[in-house]
Amino acid sequence: MKTLVLFLFPILTFAQTMPFQIEGHRGARGLLPENTIPSFKKAIDLGAHVIELDVVISKDKKVVVSHDTYFNPEITTAPNGEPVTKETQGNLYTMDYKEIKKYDVGLRGNKGFPEQEKMKTHKPLFKDMIREIEKYTKQKGLPPVKYNVEIKSNEKEIGKTQPDYPEFSDLVYNIIVKELPLERVNMQSFDYNILKYWNAQMQAGKYKKIELAVLIDPRANNDIQVNLDKLGFKPDIWSPYYTQVNTERVKQLHDLGIRVIPWTVNKREEMEKVKAVGCDGVITDYPDRAKGL
Repeated sequence: MKTLVLFLFPILTFAQTMPFQIEGHRGARGLLPENTIPSFKKAIDLGAHVIELDVVISKDKKVVVSHDTYFNPEITTAPNGEPVTKETQGNLYTMDYKEIKKYDVGLRGNKGFPEQEKMKTHKPLFKDMIREIEKYTKQKGLPPVKYNVEIKSNEKEIGKTQPDYPEFSDLVYNIIVKELPLERVNMQSFDYNILKYWNAQMQAGKYKKIELAVLIDPRANNDIQVNLDKLGFKPDIWSPYYTQVNTERVKQLHDLGIRVIPWTVNKREEMEKVKAVGCDGVITDYPDRAKGL
């Protein structure tokens, strides 16, 4: 009888050992201005388990929450009240944070996201954002949120719009290790050099263990083994564009012990599809559309 009972229960696969993870892309970009504290709070209110954000570096070596190393002309208003243009979009790496903070990134809305609420807001410091979110979840009695931190890096931009890999990485790592339990953080990047540096630092004992996620550029070779060979180590998370996932690819990654969390999935039916093929979560601009997955 004991043997029969054992066979009635399926063995849990790698994909089934963790709950399906909802990540709020730049907070809840579809509903509130991207990469701002109100947007991150909105994502949490809508049930996101993780808030995904991007970081860049200012002239005075502050870690700033921003997808771009410049002011996006589509959404930014200058301190003088005029819309920022391509000619005036600037370079955050040449500006101190006190100047960056003067620019508004919410009043103009975002044409790509018609549901997005317009509001006065600015690019926050990474440190301040963490502290505000940690305080917010405690005050509301919500579960601690996780942070998916993307380092926006490009080898060709070193010295122009960003510092070199060691300095960039150390600035971000030092805030993470001071402000958060490391099990609630992962670092992701499209730049394999950044990922290699973090892995090497952890292997050498200079960084504590933080999960690493590799973002896969849909325009590049998406062969799993080719990318693993290029990376030189096994990441914790594989994040491809959502159209590039299928049952076979997800199984191949799960067999390697790698979780699969695609980006950026905004339609409910597409979210259901990526879950059906075995993905471990989704990164979305609309956490509200992912409820109940």
